[in-house]
Amino acid sequence: MHTPRRGSEETLAGALLLAHPALKESNFNRTVILMSAHNAEGAMGVVLNRPMGKRLGELQGDFALGPLASVPLCNGGPVEKKQLVLVAWETQENGFRLHFGIEPAQATQLREVEDADLRAFVGYAGWTGGQLENEIEQNTWVVVTAPPDLFNLPMDGSLWRTLLAREGAEWRLLADEPEETGQN
Repeated sequence: MHTPRRGSEETLAGALLLAHPALKESNFNRTVILMSAHNAEGAMGVVLNRPMGKRLGELQGDFALGPLASVPLCNGGPVEKKQLVLVAWETQENGFRLHFGIEPAQATQLREVEDADLRAFVGYAGWTGGQLENEIEQNTWVVVTAPPDLFNLPMDGSLWRTLLAREGAEWRLLADEPEETGQN
């Protein structure tokens, strides 16, 4: 587990935020957020496990017939729902290399030359300075190191359960609870 220290220079960029099982707010219930930036001014990331069931080519504009038309679209978070964030990753021997917020030309090159996997996120998750730290202190998020096999896992509703269960037996029990407590 990875936790930031208040007043330190430690960053959560590259870490994952797993929504605490008690977090029922609709934007973040059972989400996995890949953090891309975190500093004194605030934090930003994208929700990995909210696929939209669409491809980038289905958006109006330059993507329809272009080389990125088949890139999967995901709901990246509740902030700036009209902003598109392109993310690429290259699987490496002991992890992955992440390219966050890249331009379409760079995404195309990474896909063609490096055989990188791509996702397009509509919107993102963002926090003002100190807000995320307060939420972590209130146990809203479980902060974990991104596992080397992250991008080999299904990027759907099962991702949260899989990653939370890896944090230990107690978390596994909480991850397996039904969303509606009347169903247990």
